[in-house]
Amino acid sequence: MLLAAATLAAFLMPFMGSAVNVALPTISAAFSMSALSVTWVASAFLLAAAMVLVPAGRLADLIGRKKIFLTGAVIFAAGSLACIGSPNQGVFIALRAVQGVGAAMTFGTGTAMLISAYPPEIRGKILGINIAGVYIGLTIGPFVGGMLVQHLGWESIFIFTALLGALVAALAMGIGTQPDAAASGEVFDWPGAALYAVALFSLMYGFSVLPSLAAAVWIAAGVAGLVFFVRQQSMNPFPLINIRLFKANRVFAFSNLAALINYCATFAITFILSLFLQHVKMLTPLQAGMVLVVEPLLQALFSPLAGRLSDRYEPRVIASIGMMLTVIGLISLTWMQADTPLAQVVTSLAVLGVGFAFFSSPNVNAIMSSVENRYYGVASATLATMRMLGQMLSMGIAMLVFAVIIGDQSLSVKTGGKLISSGRLIFGILAVICIFGIFASLARGRMHERSPGIPGDDYENSGS
Repeated sequence: MLLAAATLAAFLMPFMGSAVNVALPTISAAFSMSALSVTWVASAFLLAAAMVLVPAGRLADLIGRKKIFLTGAVIFAAGSLACIGSPNQGVFIALRAVQGVGAAMTFGTGTAMLISAYPPEIRGKILGINIAGVYIGLTIGPFVGGMLVQHLGWESIFIFTALLGALVAALAMGIGTQPDAAASGEVFDWPGAALYAVALFSLMYGFSVLPSLAAAVWIAAGVAGLVFFVRQQSMNPFPLINIRLFKANRVFAFSNLAALINYCATFAITFILSLFLQHVKMLTPLQAGMVLVVEPLLQALFSPLAGRLSDRYEPRVIASIGMMLTVIGLISLTWMQADTPLAQVVTSLAVLGVGFAFFSSPNVNAIMSSVENRYYGVASATLATMRMLGQMLSMGIAMLVFAVIIGDQSLSVKTGGKLISSGRLIFGILAVICIFGIFASLARGRMHERSPGIPGDDYENSGS
């Protein structure tokens, strides 16, 4: 029951994201959204999830993971259903944030529940099944989302995900008694949680109001908030994130940095191409979904091979090759024009899918192998945080470019030229960011000649 609930929750978040990306043009038309408002459809979900993921994980350690997991599933299902009756774009975007809160509570807690419930000898198999749920969600999301939008309207995506959220909640209610809260008796860091949330919001909102002077103030406040958050966590006996883990373990630190960069460089791709395929190439939602499915499909197919290779060869080498392929795929998209053949788009997506597969599995292997068994929960939660922050920053870059080039105009055939210019610039920026990711990936050091752990760090006595 636990494995089914956690795997379905792992499936739900990437499925929702990829399905909604296909539905963006239809949703935009339904609410008469500007180009900048459309970016908030994805960004509100990611921002809320990023703000809640770390505090929810810590709260789960304090009061019990099942409670947080079940509450998150209910919030997600209710938020999904409420999206359908949104009277305007403001309410719709706010409800997308509610969805993000619920998704973070389930997605971030499910892995920790699995790790605590299953013995070490079968833990790898269980986590493999759970990760497969993520890949399946990414793979079928564009196709199923496109089919639902084309035949039943954009609302059908939210009805479908609400039903799945309710199923996750039902499965969670059937989960047996869980172990006592792992950190019962410790204190929740409310000031740290507030500082973390405010800093992320300030940073993201600043991107949305560029190039105004207020944007610089918001972004500066966000950066300063994150700096203060890191300092505050370093001095807190019961932190939300144990900063010492990054300081004492080079492989862990650089592998997470590489993950942050990779997700930042890749997440906005589907968002941009969905708009390009439907507003410029005039494809239907189903046709666009069939094109966009190429990347996650190849990612799912090649990830097992990349994982096996990282067991034999240095993960940093395999992951860095994947990052290089990602750079090539992004650069190929900077040549995008209105008359670009669909075959070229598909080829670029194929390169990106293989690149992400060769990066992701070895990188996860490096992170989890760099720590002892007792740190698996912390390592998994940290990686999930890097993923959410990377995705949020990716959408922040898209938001920035849209604000400067397209402004508050609605996306349509008339704005196709500006959409293409925006997309090419975004892909160029992401390619440059990804180049830095290659160096971060290579800088992690060797894995196969070191023992997992945190040398010189008494992590167990420093909070979780």
